Amino acid sequence: MKFPGSVLISLVLFVAETATALCLSGAYRAAGDRMWQWLTLLFALLPCALVQLSLVFIHRDVSRDRPLVLLLHLLQLGPLVRCVEVFYIYFHAGRVEEPYVSITKKRQMPKDGYSEEVEKEVGQAEGKLCTHRSAFSRASVIQAFLGSAPQLTLQLYICVLQQEITAARSIFMVLSLLSIVYGALRCNILAIKIKYDDYDVSVKPTAYLCIFMWRSFEIATRVTVLVLFSSVLQIWILPVVLVNFFGFFFYPWILFWQSKSPFPENIEKALSRVGTTIVLCLLTFLYAGINMFCWSAVQVKLNDPDLINKSQNWYRLTVYYMLRFIENAFLLLMWYIYKTDIYLYVCAPLLVLQLLIAYCMAIFFMLVFYQFCHPCKKLFSSSVTEGLLSWFTFCFVCKSPKSSTLTDKADLKSSENADESQSSNKTIDSPNGNPHKSVSSNA
Repeated sequence: MKFPGSVLISLVLFVAETATALCLSGAYRAAGDRMWQWLTLLFALLPCALVQLSLVFIHRDVSRDRPLVLLLHLLQLGPLVRCVEVFYIYFHAGRVEEPYVSITKKRQMPKDGYSEEVEKEVGQAEGKLCTHRSAFSRASVIQAFLGSAPQLTLQLYICVLQQEITAARSIFMVLSLLSIVYGALRCNILAIKIKYDDYDVSVKPTAYLCIFMWRSFEIATRVTVLVLFSSVLQIWILPVVLVNFFGFFFYPWILFWQSKSPFPENIEKALSRVGTTIVLCLLTFLYAGINMFCWSAVQVKLNDPDLINKSQNWYRLTVYYMLRFIENAFLLLMWYIYKTDIYLYVCAPLLVLQLLIAYCMAIFFMLVFYQFCHPCKKLFSSSVTEGLLSWFTFCFVCKSPKSSTLTDKADLKSSENADESQSSNKTIDSPNGNPHKSVSSNA
């Protein structure tokens, strides 16, 4: 039975970040910065409450008679209780013979074009641990992009305005960045396991390293760009954030309305239509929050029974990173034009170049992951390089007919001029085969 290390990492990051946020909020209160105090508390407690709701929802605690667990969730102690329960199950597994086991069938990764199906016995203890791992993975994503990402942006913004990085604030920012990167990593692994649920997926350490480097460069660059832009154009950061957020929030709903599919009813039997709508809105809210800072490996598809788009769309991935790179470059350009005196001792061109190179490094590690380290790369209909080459070829082919038409016209015009010099009334053939008379040189 696999050690539940992901549960322990999620709990440590959750507790450390929440405790540091409370301490830093107290420091802001002592310094008289009430606005920073309340914003720090808001970005700490709001995701904490959402984490409790997600754990209760996944484990269906409302429909079960567990009042003590519900009380601890209300006291924001749900992750601690769940972690204790996980390790209790792990260390007591195998001591008592289980009354029944379930049989799961998983296909191995194809070797030489063949894929074998392997049956595996899954006991009650292992099934419960799998449920806990899934719940903590989703909780880590919520904590990362609805709490840690806004928190990191806020604290870095305060550091820029006050031109000071304290020890407590630097520790808090490091914890927040680790939480975001870990949440993005869990999001990638969740996407892989959901898309390839029929296969026995094994993620190697090199894949984890590539994802970690990819997400670290991408998220750190994105947060820095937003902070730099907001520090010189405080009003204009609001439309940038709103356009990004609501664009990604409404995108799955627009696709759902265009598909004219029936409203999803199979999310949870105990939920009414209103409850289902609230759950879907929270899901798209989280989807928008993720895409604000990095590429969402999980693509929401509301007309799918699993609510996830399982197809590998290289075109959407390419468009996202191209537009995000252009947006980051534009925001850095605006910062460079309108930078204030607080950046007097900063080499602005060098900083812009470093941030753009860092984002390119994120794209590089992303390409390395999908090309060489993806655990299911053998199942791709086309690799990422083939997908990009076919997309660029398609763009080139779309332009080539126009260029060939212009070449034909130029050749025709040169032939007309040559014939006009010999005879003013000589007839030539056009490219479509219809003869016409050339214009006389004396006209």
